[in-house]
Amino acid sequence: MSDLNDPRVLFAAERTLLAWNRTSLALMAFGFVIERFGLFVSILLKHEMVLRHGVSFWTGLAFVLLGAAVAAYSAVQYRKVLITLKPIEIPEGYQVNSGIITNLAVSLLGIVLTIYFFQGV
Repeated sequence: MSDLNDPRVLFAAERTLLAWNRTSLALMAFGFVIERFGLFVSILLKHEMVLRHGVSFWTGLAFVLLGAAVAAYSAVQYRKVLITLKPIEIPEGYQVNSGIITNLAVSLLGIVLTIYFFQGV
């Protein structure tokens, strides 16, 4: 339980959550680029999708899943911080769950992107 009685504690936790959100998005974007780069190289070398599930596919997939996991885990951690705050530390009428919803949506979209990779579209 926090004893600061200061709403800045909430805002600091929220900024940290959003920083982790940006990190997870960057990891997923990097994974997507790696996965598509393997496809690009395959096209340049005129291979008939022989490299479809090569190193770049699995590395890109790992980065996307890592980004999804980071987004979900950071939402859980933020929720743990929220539980420790007193009502006086949360401004009246302030919606504290929007960051959690955003991170969980990013995590879900990372899983959808992973499924997209396996569809081969």
